[in-house]
Amino acid sequence: MLVAERVLEAGYQHHGAARNAQAFPDVPLIVDAGLGRPSHAATVMELGFDAVLLNTAVARAADPVGMARAFGKAIEAGREAFGSGMLEPRDVAVPSTPTFGRAVFHEA
Repeated sequence: MLVAERVLEAGYQHHGAARNAQAFPDVPLIVDAGLGRPSHAATVMELGFDAVLLNTAVARAADPVGMARAFGKAIEAGREAFGSGMLEPRDVAVPSTPTFGRAVFHEA
């Protein structure tokens, strides 16, 4: 059974749908295809997936050992980000630093 098919059956159609994984807390979610770059692995780990399986992206890299290290760091970073409570995406920018009561410097 392919895990990717199970994810699709569970309703995964876009990044926001990964939150549905909370409905299946006892089912490990593993991505086993479509990861060509370390940033892809970081993204799926940020979305809450439990693991990734790698082969081609590492095996066909010019430096497989270096690529494996890069994937490892990306996976750890994505998992750490997921567990740290990332901010939800917003449609517009919202300043987080208040400017009221702060000095404003102008060049003469």
